[in-house]
Amino acid sequence: MKSWIAQLGLLLVLGGGLVSQIKPEWKTLSLIMALLGALLLLVWFYLDFHRIRASLAKRSTRYGLNVALMSLLLLGIIALVEALSMKYNTTFDLTQGKRYTLSDQTRRVLRSLTKDVQAAAFLTPDHPDWQRTEDLLRQYANLSSRFHFEFVDPDRNPGRARRYGITNYGTVILETKEKEERLDLLDEERLTNALIRVTREGKRTISFLKGHGEGDLEDPSRTGYSGIKEAVEKANYQVRELLLLREPQVPEEASVVVIPGPKKDLEASELQALKTYVEHGGKFLILLDPFSAPSLKTFLDEYGIVVGDDVIVDRYSRVFGGNELMPVISTYHPHPITQGFRLASLFPYARSVDLQSKLPQGVQAERLAETGPFPGSWAETDRARLDRGEAAFDEGKDRKGPVPVGIVATIESKGEKDSKDKKKARIVVYGNSVFAANGNLRFSGNLDLFLNSLSWLAEEEDLIAIRPKELTSTPLILTASQGKLVFWLPVVILPASILMIGAVVLIRRKRAV
Repeated sequence: MKSWIAQLGLLLVLGGGLVSQIKPEWKTLSLIMALLGALLLLVWFYLDFHRIRASLAKRSTRYGLNVALMSLLLLGIIALVEALSMKYNTTFDLTQGKRYTLSDQTRRVLRSLTKDVQAAAFLTPDHPDWQRTEDLLRQYANLSSRFHFEFVDPDRNPGRARRYGITNYGTVILETKEKEERLDLLDEERLTNALIRVTREGKRTISFLKGHGEGDLEDPSRTGYSGIKEAVEKANYQVRELLLLREPQVPEEASVVVIPGPKKDLEASELQALKTYVEHGGKFLILLDPFSAPSLKTFLDEYGIVVGDDVIVDRYSRVFGGNELMPVISTYHPHPITQGFRLASLFPYARSVDLQSKLPQGVQAERLAETGPFPGSWAETDRARLDRGEAAFDEGKDRKGPVPVGIVATIESKGEKDSKDKKKARIVVYGNSVFAANGNLRFSGNLDLFLNSLSWLAEEEDLIAIRPKELTSTPLILTASQGKLVFWLPVVILPASILMIGAVVLIRRKRAV
């Protein structure tokens, strides 16, 4: 009878706990079952106290209780460590491409949030992308208290799914009080760009000059600029083409004007329109290839920027598999554009860009990037020798390295008399346009250098950083012998060794007895 009371009490306690987990809404029933079970256990303890005390006096019981207490202590320690790890956790990304580490740009965007952003991921708990999506969203939430996320099961919440027009699993909705963005595919690049769009006021326009043989924004070939157009639009800018031969001036909505490697010279009316744009605080990104558009050289000379009639020769580029006319730039001077920039950039067939010894009044300028030192690099001025493939340094004619290939300038424009009301024009000049073409855009730091320059010109310094990289597959390919070793070692050899050791220990103990 007494044992039945104990068994019934234990069954009620366990049943109450099980009901509370399966049916949380039956809270009252689970509590009654647990209390009734505890009461029966107390009754059993009172009625069978003498036998329980006698059992506790046994040596085997004491050992059993000791093992039980140690097990409970171990479980308690594990639970404590787990609880602390949930609140205070640190991860280490040991993957080759740092695929589980958020990029510098994402970190800057999250830390600069000034409004709350809510992300809703429409997924069922058994969806294969659930864990990956949760990991990414949690990384964002850990970096900013203004970023919140939740999972919504569209099958259990059809009304909410209908409100957002959800038709596929995996859709993520980003919301603020004013804006909403929809992501049908989720990765860091798309999520960060959507975060920028949903938190930024307005949309800046980037105008690309055309009509002089510049890079074509619609051309998908190696020499085209379709990749740049796509990247600029992803960065939440509007892209427009600017034909100054048809327009009398640069449109007011143009936040930045890009001149991407003109092959022919600009007309006098176009140069005057560009000059007027500078005087009113305009922003320029100018990419000039060797021996082209001499009028732009004269135009930039007014602002203390000297564009050389030369071609940079860099013997260090052989290390990267290139030729001498493909300088690899890895030396950058301190500036917001290149802050924390540790990526090399490839500038195929580039010219030197430097500063005048004395800058014009109202102009502040500095070097941005340069080649390695002499004798590894220099600026070759003999074009005929270059065409024959006989480049060699001539003392007194050619310029010794390091050779600057990028210049940044700030110009006080003609505004109101009060200096506080004056707008400052900004100009970034690179002695090469091919680094931004499709064929070279994805080389190391080329894309980041171009977009960082745009962000600084557009006065969006908080977006200057290293962008998220596309994830690349890194499969582990084993040879036939390596595959056999991976199978036999953990599946056969190690378990067999443990069994043999156990058998030996058992035999020795029996012999000792």
